[in-house]
Amino acid sequence: MNEVIQLLKAHRSIRKFTTRDISKECLSEIIEAAQWASSSTFVQAYSIIGIRESETKKRLAALCGEQPYIESCAVFLVFCADLHRLEHACRMHQTDMVGEYTESFIMATVDAALAAQNAMIAAESLGLGGVYIGGIRNHPEKVSEMLMLPNYVYPVFGMALGYPDQDPEQKPRLPMAVVYKEEKYEDSEDIDKIIAYDKIISDYYTRRTKGKRSDTWTEQMAEKMQNETRPHMKEFLQKRNFLLK
Repeated sequence: MNEVIQLLKAHRSIRKFTTRDISKECLSEIIEAAQWASSSTFVQAYSIIGIRESETKKRLAALCGEQPYIESCAVFLVFCADLHRLEHACRMHQTDMVGEYTESFIMATVDAALAAQNAMIAAESLGLGGVYIGGIRNHPEKVSEMLMLPNYVYPVFGMALGYPDQDPEQKPRLPMAVVYKEEKYEDSEDIDKIIAYDKIISDYYTRRTKGKRSDTWTEQMAEKMQNETRPHMKEFLQKRNFLLK
């Protein structure tokens, strides 16, 4: 197994950080690596906002659901889907931009996600750790106002980065046979594999919490999927000129 694959397979979410800062040079390496992610038709439809200021991180932590590791991380990155600069390009050439289509939204969101994954891998290769923060979408209007995001830009997720002050056990993933299909979608054996995976996850939580928790993956998913999840997002995105067509 080569070093790149070893690094990818060693990923864990890190939520506890030392007080060591991330140098400007180190952060520049991470952002530059993010920029070399693949991009749909070369649009590069994302922006990254780096937050170091303590008070701003504190306010964002509150908006994201009181997640303390946002405050304690060295740098908090907000990854945004960004069609705004394409609007600039159209104006430079006296054309009208048609960016309201769902395809444009998907394209920009995927671009932001690909850049973020490159950033995380680069950070881990430099000895840092991090965790993605979907809670940035809890109050997207307030986050957008705080970060002065223009129309055609929305915060997809955040990423807390820093030097790890913990060594957590990896959370087991679904069996490869459940997520990888050859030639066609075939799931006739998936239920049995997921049942076995439930036992692995239950054992993992039992170890991690010293018996205080033992729920399974399917129990978590069944609970999650019966509840509304950020129902405000559609209206918010439409206000920002996404998902109109």
